[in-house]
Amino acid sequence: MKMGWRFTGIGALGVALAASLAIPAVCRAQGTDPNNVVDKEQQQQTNQDMEERTLSNQSNQSGQSSQPGQKGAPAPKIDPKENAAYKAFFDTNPQDADTRIQLGEAFVKQYPSGPYTEAVYAGLVQAYYLKQDWKKFYDSADKALAINPNDVDVLVTVGWVIPHVYNANDPGASKQLDKAEEYEKRALQGLAALPKPADMTDQQFTAAKADKVAEAHSGLGLVYFRRQNFAEAAKELEQATQGSSHPDPTDYYALGAALQNTQQYGQAADAFDHCAQIPGSLQAQCKQSADAAKKLAAQGK
Repeated sequence: MKMGWRFTGIGALGVALAASLAIPAVCRAQGTDPNNVVDKEQQQQTNQDMEERTLSNQSNQSGQSSQPGQKGAPAPKIDPKENAAYKAFFDTNPQDADTRIQLGEAFVKQYPSGPYTEAVYAGLVQAYYLKQDWKKFYDSADKALAINPNDVDVLVTVGWVIPHVYNANDPGASKQLDKAEEYEKRALQGLAALPKPADMTDQQFTAAKADKVAEAHSGLGLVYFRRQNFAEAAKELEQATQGSSHPDPTDYYALGAALQNTQQYGQAADAFDHCAQIPGSLQAQCKQSADAAKKLAAQGK
C-alpha cells in the first residue's frame, strides 16, 4: 500500500490504496494473520469444533433440550458415507484449494441439507479465498450464512475481504462496504457471547477469541478507511493491532495513514515503525513513511 499524504489530497490516497491493497495468495482459514498456514493439529481442532457446532445446531433444531438435567431427543445419526465425505474434505491440506473445492462442491451437491453442509460451505469460503475466485467466495459465504446467519468465522472473513478487494468504480461499491460493516459488527456481537468449547482450555479460548475479534476490527478499520473516515479507522485499527497475536503489517500501515490524515504525526510514526519491523513487501515503504511522519511531528505540523 502506498501512502496518501494528507496534504496531497484525498484522491491520491484512494488511488494508492486501490492499487496496493491486494490480498496475498495465502490461506486465512484460521486467525488474523493472512500469512498463517494452518498445521495439521490446528485443522483437526477446527474440524472437531465444526462438528460439535453442526451437531449442536441440528440438535437444537430438532427440539433437544438444552437445560441441564433434562433429557431431550437423541442426537441425530449421521450417514456413515456423509461422515466419511465430510472427513475427507477437512482432512485435505488447507493449501490444496483445488482438491478442497472438488470435494466440497461434490459434498454440498450430494448433501445439500445435512448437519455438515454449513461447515463445508464455510470451508469452501476459505478455499475460494485462496484461489481469489471472488464470485464463488461470496456465493459460498452466502450459502453458509443462509444456513447459519451467525457463523462468526464467515462473517469476519467476508467483512475483512470486502474492503481489501474494494474498487470504488465497481457498481454497488458503497453497498459492499455497508455489508462488510454489518458483518463485522454482527461478528463482534456473536464473539462477545461465544461459549467456550468443552475441549479448549480457558487460555486457548481467550487467545483464539482475541485474534478473531482483532480480525473483525481490522475489517471495520479498513471499511472506515475506504470511506475516508480516518478518525474511526484509527480507532478500529488500533484495536486490531493491539489485540492480534500476529498483527498484519497492512493494518499498521493503514493505521499510520489514518493517524497522519488526522495530523497525529507522532502516533503515525509509531504505527509505521511497527510496520517496518515486520518483514514483507511493506517494510521499506513503512520505513520511509515513518521517517516522513517523524519530520512532520518535529516541525509541529
